[in-house]
Amino acid sequence: MSFKPSPAQILPARLSEARWRPGLAAQPFHSEIFAPAIEASGAGLALALARDALAAAGEGEDARPVLWVQDRKAIRLGGRPFLHGLPPAWRHRLIHVAAATPEDALFALEEGLKCRDLACVIGEIAGNPRALDFTASRRLSLTAEKHGVRLWLVRLDAAPDLSSARMRWQARAAPSPRPRWNPSAPGSATWHAELFRARGHVPGEWMLNDDHSALRLCPDPAAQPASPPHPRHLVRPTVGRSLAARARA
Repeated sequence: MSFKPSPAQILPARLSEARWRPGLAAQPFHSEIFAPAIEASGAGLALALARDALAAAGEGEDARPVLWVQDRKAIRLGGRPFLHGLPPAWRHRLIHVAAATPEDALFALEEGLKCRDLACVIGEIAGNPRALDFTASRRLSLTAEKHGVRLWLVRLDAAPDLSSARMRWQARAAPSPRPRWNPSAPGSATWHAELFRARGHVPGEWMLNDDHSALRLCPDPAAQPASPPHPRHLVRPTVGRSLAARARA
């Protein structure tokens, strides 16, 4: 007689295996990140997730260009990518496209996903434009999966709507950890990230930290000693943003 485990015996293991964590080799080709425009946490997390996915796929030293597309409203709200805020290995690889409308941005994103000479594509679109409906989202998913180029689409000041994105995040800036040697220096970029929809992963929330070398899970801030906030902590989550965006912070 064969033994069949009960659901209570197998469910915890399956949930544990399906829980997302940095460094997973199997990453989706189309992800969305919803974030406030004022703090640039969406772009920072998109960049960190892209680097993590490329490194996990064995493409950490990939020298191919990276396409970054913004519509006009996204540029007005958060500024353009700031080259010197990017990781050094990415600064000479960035191709920036400033699109006049969401329709133009979607066209540029789709065309970029067809180009296998790109390492990945990052996009920023503000609000909930009519052009970014489920059909447009589905086109992006199918194109990314067909050509093997990953897309992280940042949705600035947007409400979650119908989408075919395989992984959907809600992000906001979090206090940076205090530097080990100089408590007055700005800490590394840190985000509170909520994965509210994903194929193959259960929903969850994490504190994520990027120190330009790897994406890591942070310990619970409630368990850390209290420290007075530092005004420059608000600057570090704006990695890869314009000087104007940093000045507003």
